[in-house]
Amino acid sequence: MIYLDYNSTTPIDKEVLDEMMPFLKENFGNAASRTHKFGWDANDAIKLSRERVSKIINAKPDEIVFNSGATEGINFVLKGIFENCSEKGNHIVTVKTEHKAVLDVCEYLETKGAEITYLDVEQNGLINLYELKNSIKENTILVCIMYANNETGVIQDIEKIGKITKEKDVLFFCDATQAIGKIPVDVEKDNIDILTLSSHKMYGPKGVGGVYINRRYPKIKLGSLIHGGGHEKGYRSGTLNVAGIVGFGKACEISSNNLSNYNKHCLSLRNELEEELLKITGSEINGHKEKRLPNTLNIYFKGVNAEALIMKIRDKIA
Repeated sequence: MIYLDYNSTTPIDKEVLDEMMPFLKENFGNAASRTHKFGWDANDAIKLSRERVSKIINAKPDEIVFNSGATEGINFVLKGIFENCSEKGNHIVTVKTEHKAVLDVCEYLETKGAEITYLDVEQNGLINLYELKNSIKENTILVCIMYANNETGVIQDIEKIGKITKEKDVLFFCDATQAIGKIPVDVEKDNIDILTLSSHKMYGPKGVGGVYINRRYPKIKLGSLIHGGGHEKGYRSGTLNVAGIVGFGKACEISSNNLSNYNKHCLSLRNELEEELLKITGSEINGHKEKRLPNTLNIYFKGVNAEALIMKIRDKIA
């Protein structure tokens, strides 16, 4: 079979797996054990991984909180901001094309009294920045907009969105799960206050990810997701997945070092596939033709039922 579902998940890079293996075997210590070498070695590995993960988004190591992945991070952030910023308001601005994790949490928060504005996207998949600006009100506590769409690959103008939220003095939360490892992401340049990312989207292991939380102004209030021991700055107690975090860190390092080559390689493959598919009568691209991820192609065929087409090719193409 041909695997064309890399936005869903990726295989583990051999270098990543090699770096993980000792922490699954002989270096099995708990990173919270501070009285012996097994724990110290595990803790050192976590520190190195925190540096590697922070570097890929131009953050500081102490601004990274490890977790099980982007879905957990989205739940932690959206629920945490809503619960801890009630003195300012209850209004959240997001987009109709966000990942299901965001939309489902927002729907849940509406049952708890949240006011949610769901912005439309234009035909090219981009939001209207003027509409975003006008949607921010006195009681707005958060703007939540993804960096790049997981289905169309459309990249929002994050730097301009960050400027708007900064001018309005509103927190900006960005789900950058699909963007990191594929295009440059810089939380400083883009004025991103909180960001989520996942290891398995960039050739790392599944079940591990992180949240970036800006440590400077404005002060971000987020409660504990899990109580019991004070791990990860008190946000998420529990024994750390050392091997997974080591793999995550290595995947970030490899992605950082190979970003330019990866872009060129994927772009070449995508353009070749696109060129051939567009020869089919009635085929069209969904989303913006330029502002999209180099690895992502979303195409439709007029008059053809998508489900029927997938059923027809499912034994050959994923």
